[in-house]
Amino acid sequence: MGAVSEEKDTYRVGFERFALSKAAASEPSWLRERRTAAFAGFVESGLPTQRDEAWRHTPIAPLVRARPEPADPEAQPARAVLDRLARAEGPRLSFVNGALSRELSELGPHAGVELLCLKDALAKHPDLVEASLGRVAREGSAFAALNAALAHDAAVVVIAPGAAPERAIRIEHVGAGAGPAVAYERTLVVAGSGSRSRIVESYVSPDGRASLTNAVTEIVLESGARVERCKLQQEGAEALHVATLAASVGRDASFSDHSLVLGASLSRDDIEVRLDGEGASCELAGLFVVDGKRVADTHSKIDHVRPHGTSRELYKGILDDQARGVFNGLVVVRPGAQKTDAWQMNRNLLLSREALVHSTPQLEILANDVKCKHGSTTGQLDAAALFYLRSRGIDAAAARALLTWAFASDLLRHVPDAAVRTAVERHLQAKLPGAAGLMEAAS
Repeated sequence: MGAVSEEKDTYRVGFERFALSKAAASEPSWLRERRTAAFAGFVESGLPTQRDEAWRHTPIAPLVRARPEPADPEAQPARAVLDRLARAEGPRLSFVNGALSRELSELGPHAGVELLCLKDALAKHPDLVEASLGRVAREGSAFAALNAALAHDAAVVVIAPGAAPERAIRIEHVGAGAGPAVAYERTLVVAGSGSRSRIVESYVSPDGRASLTNAVTEIVLESGARVERCKLQQEGAEALHVATLAASVGRDASFSDHSLVLGASLSRDDIEVRLDGEGASCELAGLFVVDGKRVADTHSKIDHVRPHGTSRELYKGILDDQARGVFNGLVVVRPGAQKTDAWQMNRNLLLSREALVHSTPQLEILANDVKCKHGSTTGQLDAAALFYLRSRGIDAAAARALLTWAFASDLLRHVPDAAVRTAVERHLQAKLPGAAGLMEAAS
């Protein structure tokens, strides 16, 4: 009980300090009220424990013990960290330790797209921000509640109705500094009716720094909009990463998400997609690559609310050494969501006998005219395939690398952003030495 009280007191001090700041005083009353309500929700629930079903397979001790001070928004990121970003020309919002860096950003103007920090968004689009910020992430964890209470800034992207920007909109979250620190990263995307856009979110931080990233991304798709999102997480080996993605998909709108987890010692992604309009669709895909004693955890929920919805979900994991993976995917079909078509699959490749995955795909079907399937596979490299490659003169390490690459490549081919694909391919080549040429030929 004493540890729980200390945990809440630690965060309470930070919240009270922010609530008394000049920045908080300049915010509209509705936002201050939401921050207070979010922090009250955190105090009521507290951080998760191993008794919470949603965290049963996730080692929460590092998250509970980590009570670092807020990261310094004035810190300068190292060039080596910036070089990890999957960069390309086009619109860009860059945040350092949770605060907008105008120097690193490319704010435009860009036709049909507005890139704003929270302060500017509140001044220019007060009604839109009030209607959406903190309203899409409806079932967030204690970490999402802390983010809602303590995130000082946010990336706000407003895409005009009918707009179709040629280049991806990049949102970069960069960690900087040497000591332990927490950065609250917030993103809000509102895609107008009939618009077409691609969003790339990147997370990087230095090695040797026990930082905590607490991120929340909310995406609103109005009728007929299409949004393709890529998330690339390449944070330092000692980092902790907890993220929430919440999307509301309107009538005949389409949302896709590709999540690539390559970094951090512990990475947790909570994903909720609501198909709120008739004919809405979504595609969720992800790949995590972990070794050592690292952990990657994905919890997803696709909520079919209206009829004629379609969802496709494929997550893959590659684990070596004593790494741990968790996949918990839930597809809900509500009573009114007739003619739903849903497919869910989780596949995992274990490169070591000590690696372990907990995989739990689930369906909750409350309608009777639907087509839903789900499944899961976990195994090691195919012995027959390894023997075949060895018989063709390929050494053991290269054969293992080639089969591992083949396992990942069919998912990577569908990642819509070339810079993200290249970053993941380079990471895999570094992890699978001696097979770069074979992998390039196979792709």
